[in-house]
Amino acid sequence: MLQKITTVVGGSCKRKEILQMNQYELIVERIASGEIPTGKGLNQETTLKRPGDTRWGSHFGTVTSVISLFSSIISLMKVIEDDPKNDAARTDAGSILYAMEDFEFAFLLHLMKLILGISYELSQALQRKDQDLLNAIGLVKVVKSRLQEVRDNGFDKLLQETNIFANKYDIDIPNMNDVYCPKGRSRRRLESVTFLHYFKVELFNTVIDTQVQELNDRFDNVNIKLLECLSCLDPRDSFANFNNEKLIEFARFYPSEFDELADIPFLSSSLDNFIVDVRADSDFVNLQTISDLALKMVEKRKDIVYPLVYLLIKLALVLPVATASVERVFSAMTFVKNKLRNRISDDWFNSCMLTFVERDIFDTIDDEDIMKYFQGMKNRRMIL
Repeated sequence: MLQKITTVVGGSCKRKEILQMNQYELIVERIASGEIPTGKGLNQETTLKRPGDTRWGSHFGTVTSVISLFSSIISLMKVIEDDPKNDAARTDAGSILYAMEDFEFAFLLHLMKLILGISYELSQALQRKDQDLLNAIGLVKVVKSRLQEVRDNGFDKLLQETNIFANKYDIDIPNMNDVYCPKGRSRRRLESVTFLHYFKVELFNTVIDTQVQELNDRFDNVNIKLLECLSCLDPRDSFANFNNEKLIEFARFYPSEFDELADIPFLSSSLDNFIVDVRADSDFVNLQTISDLALKMVEKRKDIVYPLVYLLIKLALVLPVATASVERVFSAMTFVKNKLRNRISDDWFNSCMLTFVERDIFDTIDDEDIMKYFQGMKNRRMIL
């Protein structure tokens, strides 16, 4: 439903303008009545944020913006519903109004705001290029703990917040002791379930249990142990997280690469020598990521001196590839291959994607160098 709301509102510039005007008039009215305070930085213009397919943090922004613009969105949908020129938009606006004026929608809106708010920092941490894995692991544990705490003690507070919201926007609040009946369904052959049971057990507990189960599946004990071991290779602050025993444990996750009898004993002593060497070398002081460490080792030919350590680093570099970096590349495809370049060849598409995704690197290259390289590829009639 949130996706439909953002699609309908973003369907034309006129609708966006009406939404902004509705919100502006509402803020002026609330300021005049003393309902909201005034001051520097307060009451800034708010827009309806569209959720992204690969960024769950954007969904949190969408939920919060819908809550803050709730009254203005309702007014806009009524305007669209009364417009006789666009039947499709009228139908969508009618279904949105029907949903938004239901207590269940308000409850789920606040429930998702709560859950996405709890996991927001974790989502941001996992999608950063310079992943701080140790902090990300800590955030996973924090999110699990918070979700369990909310499941045990948070329902009454959430229901109270939803009731206040419903009273504010004239949404009918059901009696929690009445028998629940879905809209449009006959009361016959329905299980005798109260509204309280439906909202607490079938919605609140089920959603939180699903979220916790997803976190347990994606971050089980093996994965968390793997990430904890991986973080020991972080070169920041003179390898402050370095731990020989955890790196040996990390190597044991790859028995085909590190033989228990032939390689593990040598790896332990090699790691001790390696950490003393790089901490004493000024070239390794300002490194920020594991990839920087790998590049510097090749540059200083330490990959030859410490082959087992370098193999461990290469295995560590494989893991983060399956996170947000790949998602960003797929997101960028929609910008490169658009309607004007729909029949682009694979080679040309690959070149365009490379320059778009790695634009930070290409921004450092002088245009004159590019023209000289292009000029020297073959003989040309014109000199660039």
